[in-house]
Amino acid sequence: RFRETFEKVSSGLQELFPRVFGGGSAYMEMTGDDLLDTGISIMARPPGKKNSTIHLLSGGEKALTAIALVFSIFQLNPAPFCMLDEVDAPLDDANVGRYARMVKEMSEKVQFIYITHNKISMELADQLMGVTMHEPGVSRLVTVDVEEAAELAAS
Repeated sequence: RFRETFEKVSSGLQELFPRVFGGGSAYMEMTGDDLLDTGISIMARPPGKKNSTIHLLSGGEKALTAIALVFSIFQLNPAPFCMLDEVDAPLDDANVGRYARMVKEMSEKVQFIYITHNKISMELADQLMGVTMHEPGVSRLVTVDVEEAAELAAS
């Protein structure tokens, strides 16, 4: 059962990694033969780079690789929703766009709730919710339907 799940997750990673990075490849490999005692190594090759372990990647590359891995695990047994907390924080604008488009694409099957301070991620969301504090100790929730707001701004 472990090997079967491992292979499915690795296959999902091989599919999602190039979509998140806009190219490249990644896979998982077991570090030993004993399934009860083996470790797992993640090998990744972002576009234009050499194949390496995840430890040698930049912070943003590690974050995108982790996103691809988490999404590949999530696809095995998806829940009705997925909550992500500032996953896009270490990413540059190009990679935030890739991440946000992946979430948008996957949101056809799963509802995503994500916390972000990034404008690009916010622009690709359907709904925005914010918490403001007009007076000390009193929080207020603000909700915006992005499509409605865009239509209102255009008119």
